Amino acid sequence: MSGAVMEGKAHKLGDHVNTDMIISATYLVTIDPVELGSHLLESHDPEFVAKMSPGDVLVGGVNFGSGSSREHAPVAIKGAGISCVIASSFARIFYRNAINVGLPILESAEASEAIADGDDIKVDLAVGTIEDMTNGKKVSFPAYPEFMQRLIDEGGLINYLLKQDA
Repeated sequence: MSGAVMEGKAHKLGDHVNTDMIISATYLVTIDPVELGSHLLESHDPEFVAKMSPGDVLVGGVNFGSGSSREHAPVAIKGAGISCVIASSFARIFYRNAINVGLPILESAEASEAIADGDDIKVDLAVGTIEDMTNGKKVSFPAYPEFMQRLIDEGGLINYLLKQDA
């Protein structure tokens, strides 16, 4: 199991953040994570990427990642340097796509509601905690099953499978 501890500033979004908002269909002509990441949430806030730092955390409400099943959305999030996404709930296909590309996503309504935009967040995947360093609130979450954690640790399904053949 990974000992990954992630720390970053929270970027709070609302409910029903869909894949079109995450990455516009205009950019679906590439699969380059860095290129996609440079346009993360551009339709929501054209200056979003300039306001964030590597390791920052996206925080959403209910139904994060709804809409199309494009893998480009979690690839863009990861490519921009976001360390993880916390939300009250995720669209099922987005959840699976995120794990498949090695993007940690954490479902916690309690954390999602408690975290404010700009709060400093610390996530410990091994221990299973989300800590808001700004307001002092700490929330536990169930650890990923071992096979899912291995996918995260390896950077996604493809990397995991390539390592199996080595």
